[in-house]
Amino acid sequence: MLARNANLIVAAAALAVLPALLSALGLTVTSATDVVILALACMALNLLVGYTGLVSFGHGAWFGLGAYAAALLQQRLFPEWGLVLAIPAAVLVTLAAIPVGYVVLRRRGVYFSLLTLALTALAYTVAFRWTAVTGGENGLGGVNRGPFLGLDVDRNATFYWVVAVAAFLIILTLQRFVRSPVGTVLVAIRENEQRARFIGYDTRAYKIACFTLSAGLTAFAGALLAFNHRFASADPIAIAFSGELLAMVVIGGMRSFLGPALGALFFVLFREFLSMWTANWLFWFGLLFMAFIVFSPTGLVGVAGRLLAPLRKKTVEAAAMGRRTSAERRPLPSSLTARARWESPAPLLEAKNLALGFGAIKAVRSGAVAVKDRTLHALIGPNGAGKTSTFNMISGMFPPNSGEIRLAGERIDGLSPNAVCMKGLARSFQITNLFPTLSVEENLRLGVQATHKSRLNPWRDAAAIPEINAETAEMVAFLGVAGMERAEAGALSYGGQRLLDMGLALTSRPRVLLLDEPLAGLAAAERNRVSNLIKDISAEVPVLLVEHDIDRVFELADAVTVMADGAVLVDGTVEDARSDKRVQEVYIGSGAAALAARDLESAATDTVMLRLHGIDAFYGKSRILAGVSLEAKEGEILALLGRNGAGKSTLLKAITGIVKPMNGSLTLAGEELMGLSSAAIARRGVGYVPQGRALFHGMSVRHNLELGRLKRITGAGKHFSEEEVLDLFPRLKVRMDTPADLLSGGEQQMVAVARALMGDTRVLLLDEPFEGLSPAVTEELFDAFDRLRRSLTLVIVDHHLDVVLNLADRAVVLERGEVVHEGPARPLARDLDLRRQVLWL
Repeated sequence: MLARNANLIVAAAALAVLPALLSALGLTVTSATDVVILALACMALNLLVGYTGLVSFGHGAWFGLGAYAAALLQQRLFPEWGLVLAIPAAVLVTLAAIPVGYVVLRRRGVYFSLLTLALTALAYTVAFRWTAVTGGENGLGGVNRGPFLGLDVDRNATFYWVVAVAAFLIILTLQRFVRSPVGTVLVAIRENEQRARFIGYDTRAYKIACFTLSAGLTAFAGALLAFNHRFASADPIAIAFSGELLAMVVIGGMRSFLGPALGALFFVLFREFLSMWTANWLFWFGLLFMAFIVFSPTGLVGVAGRLLAPLRKKTVEAAAMGRRTSAERRPLPSSLTARARWESPAPLLEAKNLALGFGAIKAVRSGAVAVKDRTLHALIGPNGAGKTSTFNMISGMFPPNSGEIRLAGERIDGLSPNAVCMKGLARSFQITNLFPTLSVEENLRLGVQATHKSRLNPWRDAAAIPEINAETAEMVAFLGVAGMERAEAGALSYGGQRLLDMGLALTSRPRVLLLDEPLAGLAAAERNRVSNLIKDISAEVPVLLVEHDIDRVFELADAVTVMADGAVLVDGTVEDARSDKRVQEVYIGSGAAALAARDLESAATDTVMLRLHGIDAFYGKSRILAGVSLEAKEGEILALLGRNGAGKSTLLKAITGIVKPMNGSLTLAGEELMGLSSAAIARRGVGYVPQGRALFHGMSVRHNLELGRLKRITGAGKHFSEEEVLDLFPRLKVRMDTPADLLSGGEQQMVAVARALMGDTRVLLLDEPFEGLSPAVTEELFDAFDRLRRSLTLVIVDHHLDVVLNLADRAVVLERGEVVHEGPARPLARDLDLRRQVLWL
């Protein structure tokens, strides 16, 4: 309880000692009042900047308008009233902020910031030139504090305590607000606005509410300043003052509740003392602001944390996935079994005649799917068939160009994602889509909260609502993530993130659940467990599933729709899809079994190309790699295997310099790489294809390849020309001028590999290169990697064990960040008993 109220205790103590502290420094009570008023304005601004991620360059306008409103109310309407006019002044400005919020929040990012800047410049021009109302450059003087609750607020000391009490009440209110269900959604918007919409939140309404509240509190602070100095002018509306407010927030610490107030104190002290020495104190303040951004983006709060760090007990934790305490099969949460059955013989979800295009690219020409209640319906097809685009139309991400979508007989096409979710349709994503800096529990609680009756409560503590906590705990147990609730979602392994992504969709209590490749990136044991979860879910909640594990699809599905080239190819039973020759030709290819049975010729030599010795790596307090040692030889394909969370992706990132190893040695062709930047390591011949591809979206395939080559013509390894790369991936020849983000998943993977090869390359690191690919595209990449072994060393992380073990020369197995097996890959490929023994599968 004490820890939960630490902010209030600190605030009360600071308000109590502030006058004495500033008096000891030679400053006045008026300066102490200025600190409190500016602290309120900064904390109000931080609702936007720190909590919601909206950077306003014009918040000083609300401050100045609050001062003007208070002065004009007194001079024009209520001359006998005094300090109490700060409240109606703030209310008037708050009402004015609502339509402004509707306008500026139509844009996000830099455009929102520029709109606030433009509106502030406009407001300053009006205030400075409308002399008859604002007094122009002379301002409005003669503001009287008047009577207030029988107190003599004309005394500066009394006025300070009145302001201090008001400030404490506002701080109490702000703390309750940011911890409330409404406040937690603001943080979700900052982290991932798109996902917040897809779990049911109308993010625009939340942003407008936050913008309005922030403007109103800032206006209240401005009104208090007018009474403190008995004067209102256009100066606070100037762009410079808005910049000062933002600087105070950043210098104090914008991710901290009280940090902005500390920044206000720092600003006043800096201004008062440095202005004694130079009239150019703002110049030095600007330099200091830049220094904080570069060297301490977490502000003074972060500096204090680093200074106190040596005094704290250091703890080393296992990786997040390693802290799981149970992954047993459990009954469905009550939230998924509460829905009434759909009694109609018609499909619960029906989409027909769907079309969607992006310019000249027709992603879907004639999409259709019909999902019956309590069934698992699979939507399959080659990469680029239009499956994910169909998902996007059904879930509200894109309105269809034509066609209709019905859920329980009601049309939902054209609705926003949050409206579709609230109607009862939830989805997961092909590329995991989470709130990365929030914990596993916080992610799931946000989803549960979205459909709870208290979701709009701005006062109740979101973490102390029993019903939400109980439902969240039930979902944690069902997903099998107990023991890792406090781990950040972004720190999970990719398999853990996929599981949490599916869990987020489930928390919305859906009538229909859309799962986009939920098994991609999962180890075999986890794949079995999640498959069982999905089948159990479909017994209560119908599931529309996109998945490329064709054997798993045929095992699980009750019905199958096959798409190709944006249209439905086959719609019927599993046997209809399995036996159709067109499906075999365009989708299945030779199949994984045929790839695993091929006899491949090794090109490995005895020359060591890449050597790691004693590599340790951490994510925060979590130790991910513990003394990893391995070698990869010239011309060798090395398979790096292990369960989700074993440290495989972290090891690739350590080789590339993205994660800095704490200890050990890392050499490439005998040259030490430890301590080098990622860019320097890439120039020495290390190509890296990350999980998720990380293409430069909005840029064409040609430009992606050019950027891959630009700084890597160094003579370090095999030089791959554009012609050689296109010979490996011939389908990219006709896509060279297409934006990379508009390609199919398989083509995007080819672009990612091609970009990593461009320039001069010795070692190619591949993180889940076969993930999310149709069998036919998997075969194309398999053939390309087999050709590349004659020119490069390849290190491959992938969970398609049959395929990757036949492709590789040797295998290294990690478990909890340590090497537990190293040896030839072929015995693991052929001997399933040995594979189970080594990989616990």
